[in-house]
Amino acid sequence: MPIESGNVDVLEFDDLGSPLGVRTVGVVVKTAAEWKAQLSAQQYYVTRQGSTDTPYSGTYHSLHSAGIYRCVCCGTALFRSEDKFDSGTGWPSFAAPADERNVRTRKDTSMFVERVEVACRRCEAHLGHVFPDGPEPAHLRYCINESALRFIKSS
Repeated sequence: MPIESGNVDVLEFDDLGSPLGVRTVGVVVKTAAEWKAQLSAQQYYVTRQGSTDTPYSGTYHSLHSAGIYRCVCCGTALFRSEDKFDSGTGWPSFAAPADERNVRTRKDTSMFVERVEVACRRCEAHLGHVFPDGPEPAHLRYCINESALRFIKSS
C-alpha cells in the first residue's frame, strides 16, 4: 500500500535505547528505483515487496547483545533488545515494539490465512507479523524479518 507525503509522530530513541521524546517527522516516500539503490536485493524484497526471510538464515534470531533495532529503510527505532526473546522460530522475536507510535499493524490475508502485518510507521516497510502467542503480560510475539532491521549495539 503506497503512502503519501505527510507527517507522523514517533518516539525517538538514542542508540543506547533511551527514549528522547516524541517528534513529528515526515514520512519517507521513495520510488522503487531509489529503494533499490539504497537496499540489498533481499532487504528490498522483504521490506518493499512484503516477502519473508527464510528462518534461521540470519544472526539476529540468536543475538543476545544489548542495543536497539532500527528500520533498515528509514532508521526509525523499532525494537529494543530488552523486549527480545527466543521464540524458537528462527526469526527475531519481540514482546513489544520500542513504542507503539513507531509501528503500525493491519490485517493481512495474503497467505490465505488471517494474520496481522507489522510495518514501520514512517516509511511503511514491511517488518513481519505479530501473533498472540508471546510471553506475559501481553502474550504478543512480534515475528520480524532480519532483513528489515539494522541492529545498533549499545556501547
